[in-house]
Amino acid sequence: MIDTHAHLDALDGDAAEALERARAAGVLRVIAVGSGLQSCRATLEIAEREDGVFAALGLHPHQAGETGDEDLKELARLFEHPKAVAVGEAGLDHFRDYAPRDRQLESFRGQAQLAAKLRKPLVVHSRAADEETAEVLTDLPPDAQVVLHCFSSPGLLGAALEHGWYVSFAGNVTYPNASELRTAAARVPADRLLAETDSPYLAPQPVRGRRNEPANVVHTLAVLAEARGADPAELGERIDANAAAVFGLP
Repeated sequence: MIDTHAHLDALDGDAAEALERARAAGVLRVIAVGSGLQSCRATLEIAEREDGVFAALGLHPHQAGETGDEDLKELARLFEHPKAVAVGEAGLDHFRDYAPRDRQLESFRGQAQLAAKLRKPLVVHSRAADEETAEVLTDLPPDAQVVLHCFSSPGLLGAALEHGWYVSFAGNVTYPNASELRTAAARVPADRLLAETDSPYLAPQPVRGRRNEPANVVHTLAVLAEARGADPAELGERIDANAAAVFGLP
């Protein structure tokens, strides 16, 4: 099993122990996500130390008001590292609006173009910005790989199905009031489904209220399997294969 999105550098120095607990739970690989240049560097350091950990590097939309062209250039340089496998999370957040929307869009477009140039998948954060997100993504080359991280926008599902984007579900799909997300999960083609924790955030229902960590992706897997009428072990293997394909994992 794989956790395709975890902020290991936000685990208060507990990444190594959290990864040990993940391995004990059968979660053998993790895509660790850097948000901002400092976080990206810390994430690469973790990936260097830990087997089975790879890095997605990006500038979060919340940070768009404080980042610009030089940050994007520095981000591009970090992709010289062999364990840097994806650009992001990048995108638009019109729910929190922590950064001006024009700056969010500029940052998102810049990172989308970087992903296309590097031929790396683009990991996308989208909240309350379905139409604007889809507009940026549909401008990408036809062979671009897109991962809709922590999927919570059913309005994007049609575009995802049409364009073959990967759809990744986090702990919020396990919440009692998330029936719409479970319905969406049942519609995603088997070869485009991913699962994640978004650690240390969004702990799934069985551990809700606690700090999240990669081991907990097994709870999300269980709910996805139930929603799809699938065997959890077989679905876990399918998701691991999907992640290997999109992120180019060995």
